[in-house]
Amino acid sequence: MDLRKLKTLVDLVSESNISELEITEADGKVRIVKSDAGSMRPVAAWVPAPVGLAPAAPPSQMPTGSPPAPTATPAQPAATAAPIDAGHVIRSPMVGTFYRSSSPGSKPLVEVGQEVKEGDPICIIEAMKIMNEIDADKAGTVTKILVENGQAVEFDQPLLVIE
Repeated sequence: MDLRKLKTLVDLVSESNISELEITEADGKVRIVKSDAGSMRPVAAWVPAPVGLAPAAPPSQMPTGSPPAPTATPAQPAATAAPIDAGHVIRSPMVGTFYRSSSPGSKPLVEVGQEVKEGDPICIIEAMKIMNEIDADKAGTVTKILVENGQAVEFDQPLLVIE
């Protein structure tokens, strides 16, 4: 991966509410993890094959408009945590935009009440202009869809509940 591209990704993570970003390309994988909220120092690693990790440069200074953002972040998980009563929760494996169907105008991949098998596609998450098909990791019936079509999702955010 180009060093300028990696630096840009580190800066984006450090200036956002994202805590972790992982990108896989044909020639390797990069994972940027923001350490605890106090230090705000992301750690990046480019893994070209099964080789070791390389730390990234320290992030740029946080913008002045960032203090209000942390107050909005805790409210979002509380809102999504309330509707989850029981069942297996399928969570977002990445940051991106949630889509219920594979293309605009087509029918959704799953509906509430629909039976799914392990490995069935249940939604699409667009990240960096790449459409990532998310599969069910458990068989069962979809009881809740917790995210609206076209909504931005965070890493590990609950998407659907399967019982």
